[in-house]
Amino acid sequence: MNYFVWDISPEIFRVGSLSVRWYGLLFALGFIVGYELFQWFFKIEKKNVKDIDKLTIVMILSTIIGARLGHCFFYEPQYYLSNPIEILYVWKGGLASHGAAIAILIGIWYFVSRNKQYKYLWILDRLVITVAFAGALIRLGNFFNSEILGIPTNVPWAIIFSSVDDIPRHAVQLYESISYFIIFLYLLIEYYRKKENSPTGRTFGAFLTLVFLARFILEFYKEQQTTLESGLPLHMGQLLSIPFILIGLFFWIKSYKIGLH
Repeated sequence: MNYFVWDISPEIFRVGSLSVRWYGLLFALGFIVGYELFQWFFKIEKKNVKDIDKLTIVMILSTIIGARLGHCFFYEPQYYLSNPIEILYVWKGGLASHGAAIAILIGIWYFVSRNKQYKYLWILDRLVITVAFAGALIRLGNFFNSEILGIPTNVPWAIIFSSVDDIPRHAVQLYESISYFIIFLYLLIEYYRKKENSPTGRTFGAFLTLVFLARFILEFYKEQQTTLESGLPLHMGQLLSIPFILIGLFFWIKSYKIGLH
């Protein structure tokens, strides 16, 4: 079969030793769009838009630090404990969404503790809408980088990542990106329909359940990312997704019973 061959450079352009990459551009675009969405949320609900700048700083730091530490200690703990200085080498790759999720939850708690006019779940209900969109862009960035590869397959839509090998594979990065974008649209439409009248915790619960359920399912189509996973009954990404799915179901179901405040 004439499979599609992916041979696009991950770099957009290079000036000397500096390069601009698709991954970095898409990563940054996620924060830019998220910032604009939060301005829209705050204006609709008559909140102080100046607080968004403080929230954005917390989000950026939480995402980068959490994603990096998550990769280092969830996927390659032995290597990074032996080479701790390389934890700082974020340019060498290695970010984990589960680590970012944990750090974001902590970061928002910090923000709310310093800005008591906001409730923790109120922030999370709106924040996760932007995170779903950013997740779609980041997985698209992984596709440009030819990383987080799918398992070999002979389906007609398989893709050969020529910089890696000549094997047709599931484009699992695109599967995830499309899944997250659909979830983003669902959450955004639900917010637009109800705005401040949506029961507290419902959007947050729906996000956790849908995103990490999609992640759990799509892990079956991914290659193992580290040797650590070879002795596990499931991929590390699946094991880490289970608690998030359960937490999400709790908030989602609870919001239909009594509403959370």
